[in-house]
Amino acid sequence: METRRVVVVSGGMGTPSSSRMLADQLGEAARRELQRADVHTDITTIELRELAVDIANNMVTGFAPPALADALQSVADADALIVVSPVFSGSYSGLLKSFFDVLDNTALDSVPVLIAATGGSVRHSLMLDHAMRPLFTYLRARVVSTGVYAGPEDWGTGSDGAPALDQRVTRAAGELAGMIAGTTTARRPNSAQASLPFEQLLAQVQGR
Repeated sequence: METRRVVVVSGGMGTPSSSRMLADQLGEAARRELQRADVHTDITTIELRELAVDIANNMVTGFAPPALADALQSVADADALIVVSPVFSGSYSGLLKSFFDVLDNTALDSVPVLIAATGGSVRHSLMLDHAMRPLFTYLRARVVSTGVYAGPEDWGTGSDGAPALDQRVTRAAGELAGMIAGTTTARRPNSAQASLPFEQLLAQVQGR
């Protein structure tokens, strides 16, 4: 059975945090969907609030302390990401932005990413498409079509006439699993191959 590494990044600020609750739901749903595709999942969860001081220091000094360095390496090594942020002023949190600012800007190239957010009103759900999706598109990630937004009314059976939160979670996780299962484990070219002349790379492809 194949094993894929999924990293869940939670930008929640409180304890407990609705962002962490949603992150856990999405991670478990992704695990279930991948099991159906006969893919084993190794899930790592990163709580950004625990790294806030390290992130700030890294932005000033350019040096990542061990805990932050481990988190950044986990993201760089991931086969897919699930990223959840609370809504602040109609956008994602500054902490989440700072974390991805200190990440190497090539680390998410072609990586499947599921975006999600939590907030106090359904009106903030547009943040997913107006703020989070452009961020990860800029980083050249492959963003899952369905983003998941959870407001206060979603932590039950869902609002009148709207899909329940667990239905949206399952749909998004299924799309992420489809992306993961459809990619090879070695999603990035190694440095030696990437440095080959174009003609040699083309000859390798034609010879397969």
